[in-house]
Amino acid sequence: MENNRIAVIGIIIEDTDGISKVNDILHDYSDFIIGRMGIPYREKNINIITVVLNAPSDKINSLTGKLGMLEGVSAKALYAGKK
Repeated sequence: MENNRIAVIGIIIEDTDGISKVNDILHDYSDFIIGRMGIPYREKNINIITVVLNAPSDKINSLTGKLGMLEGVSAKALYAGKK
């Protein structure tokens, strides 16, 4: 775990059909997830999820990329300052 990084991934789901796909992908990375918070923003018909990870950079990048490739889903990672 010494090469792991702390990161937050922000996920916005604009197409509700993507929710189950997002959950499936997050489940695949559950060993690295410290915590997660989901907010349904009903007035705008979107869902917002934040995921906090302790994982190698390649795993964080892979997860973010897989999420971002889903139709109607945007995902960005923010890393803690130190490696």
